[in-house]
Amino acid sequence: MVILITGASHTGKTALAQKLLEKYKYPYLSIDHLKMGLIRSGQTTLTAMSDDRKLTEYLWPIVREIIKTAIENKQNLIIEGCYIPFNWSNSFDKKYIDDIKYYCLVMTEKYIKAHFSDIKKYANVVENRIDDKWCTLESVLDDNTQTLEDAKKYKVNYVLIDDKYEIEIEKLKLI
Repeated sequence: MVILITGASHTGKTALAQKLLEKYKYPYLSIDHLKMGLIRSGQTTLTAMSDDRKLTEYLWPIVREIIKTAIENKQNLIIEGCYIPFNWSNSFDKKYIDDIKYYCLVMTEKYIKAHFSDIKKYANVVENRIDDKWCTLESVLDDNTQTLEDAKKYKVNYVLIDDKYEIEIEKLKLI
């Protein structure tokens, strides 16, 4: 089983992956770590601040093949990051699709406006964000609005965070 967790920035993708690791003992791969490894090793001229579409175009073929390899080897793996395209399922034959669960995390405008200070406070709960100044109320609102529009457009599974931040992993029906 491969579990894909995507969504807008600061929605708790890494924190959810960590909780799933602790509960199910499935290892996880942060696409941000893959991105930075490729950037720092000089394998790409892209940077951490490059356009998300360009990063997705570069990273997704690598991530896609990691997913196939895990499934072929009957290994469980969680992959989290914002570089998973909304049309991800087009990258796989049916023999792979049945072994992939996809979740897109999205915060509502109401939640963001009521809890923006918490969003910033918990940004470092699993990993240390070196420079988070770019994360503003406006950028979080815009990112989540676009993510929700795309999730609906592509008819993908999304988890809406509205009243309080509480993702009940039992309700995700992973196993």
